[in-house]
Amino acid sequence: MRAYFSRRYRISASHRLHSEAFSREKNRELYGKCNNPHGHGHNYVIEVTVGGPVDPETGMVCNLVDLDECVRKEVLERFDHTNLNLDPLFAERVPTTENLCIEIYRMLSSAFDHGEIVRVRIEETSNNFFEYPAV
Repeated sequence: MRAYFSRRYRISASHRLHSEAFSREKNRELYGKCNNPHGHGHNYVIEVTVGGPVDPETGMVCNLVDLDECVRKEVLERFDHTNLNLDPLFAERVPTTENLCIEIYRMLSSAFDHGEIVRVRIEETSNNFFEYPAV
């Protein structure tokens, strides 16, 4: 029997959507106000979903303490109150929330060994959210 457990986390971070591959005009056209040279910030809500069998002894898919520790170490300490453009992950990639979502999924999938990370969902604003992989 497979079940799923999801938990939410919060970070505040800034970014500027800008690609060196495009002209100033093209960046402005593509990214609009998100191309502001000074950047802008978000209070992101990150939802992590773990899937797996329910342990007959504990009755849980995973121990939330283990998940919290992994997310704290891999994601919160790295990205909270930072400029995403300055992170090496985005040295050659635009730090869109889509790319952030994919990278967080990859990081957690590699680091969490108490269940399978099946989805990462990030709310950027009350209207915009992104998830990987898409279900």
